Amino acid sequence: MFTGIVTDIGEIVSFTPVAQGQLHRLRIACNYDQTTIADGASIANNGVCLTVVASGVADGKTWFDVDAAAETLALTTAKHWKLGTKLNLERALKIGDELGGHIVAGHADGIATIVSREDLPDMARFELSTTRELARFIATKGSITLDGVSLTVNTVKDTTFSVLIIPHTLTATTIGGWKAGSEVNIEVDLMARYAARLTEMK
Repeated sequence: MFTGIVTDIGEIVSFTPVAQGQLHRLRIACNYDQTTIADGASIANNGVCLTVVASGVADGKTWFDVDAAAETLALTTAKHWKLGTKLNLERALKIGDELGGHIVAGHADGIATIVSREDLPDMARFELSTTRELARFIATKGSITLDGVSLTVNTVKDTTFSVLIIPHTLTATTIGGWKAGSEVNIEVDLMARYAARLTEMK
């Protein structure tokens, strides 16, 4: 489990197809202490939970390897990842950690597309669209995870919603580089999903 609070920005330094192209092994450079990264650990990469299969240090920089399966490549923005792609990183939540965002599973539900970006004094407002299936779980003032970042929904209209990004988030995550037409991973609030399911069962 995660909280949607990004703790580092990583960079893909190798991207290798394995298992006849059904799996891709990614090597991601980061600023984490390598001695704290165990094989089998979970790290969210732009909101996608991936399992560490190896780690090390090269040129004074920590790296870790993860495998992205065909389904991950098909259903998330991982299909667009390449050498040099920057990723929002978050380590798995530990008992006793501060829950600064909201409960995030790291299982991206799909993709949202940025419709527009409005730059305001020290902030930015983004309008995004997603599928009708996912839009029904999005509510004004509710929580949403976009590329692994826990955000508060500002407005909702049909399948379109907006978020307002504060200066710290713009600089501490990859959101500062978002622009109209960009695709981002979306994970809807778990509480909203379960509430909707309970309503359907009545």
